[in-house]
Amino acid sequence: MKKYFGGIISAAVVLIIAAFLLGRFVLPNTGLKGLPKPEVSEGERGMLGIDKNINEANIDDYLGRSDAVYRDMRLLKDPGNYEAIGGDSYLSGFVAGFEVVPLPYLMNVTGLPEAVGSTYQGKTLFTAREDGTYTANYEESVSILENLFPKDKVIFLMCGGGGYAGMTKNLLVANGWDADKIYDVGGYWFYEGKNNVEVKRVKADGTTVYDFYKVPYHDINFDNLTAK
Repeated sequence: MKKYFGGIISAAVVLIIAAFLLGRFVLPNTGLKGLPKPEVSEGERGMLGIDKNINEANIDDYLGRSDAVYRDMRLLKDPGNYEAIGGDSYLSGFVAGFEVVPLPYLMNVTGLPEAVGSTYQGKTLFTAREDGTYTANYEESVSILENLFPKDKVIFLMCGGGGYAGMTKNLLVANGWDADKIYDVGGYWFYEGKNNVEVKRVKADGTTVYDFYKVPYHDINFDNLTAK
């Protein structure tokens, strides 16, 4: 009898250890691979907040997760001169699975490179302060943020070069989001994966057009919001 129960206990221990090890690599009840903890890159990319482990180089491996949402933080046409730093002021394409939520509508953007100049200067959901805090400009500001960036999901953020994505993460964390569930995966300008959706195209006559109808775009109608 002792030998019988000893075998049961040993088997149970093995199962517990196996479950623990499996839990390190597979999310419970989803069959999805576990995610590395967000870790900021070194150098200039780190200054933008771009993640070291999940970024433009391997984001394809993390697309289509049921536990995640994917947000591209660019405007369709940014007033800033991003061509001056080798970028693109237009949203010329995006990674399949990402939905576009323009950061300049969420908060005022400062600190852009001098060559870029200024971006959108209109109404925003929040005002960013110099001390790193944010003030909601509308009664609905936080609820809109929660709708666009569900707190119970992993959040992958992208933009043109990585800066807007990093600013978005700072905004979310300051408003109560879990920093360990948010990844700044860098810039579309550097993406060379297999899930590229091209928006920019050149017609036979040489005219450049942008098929913005392809873009899953979230606009914000400030006229329907209640100002604080």
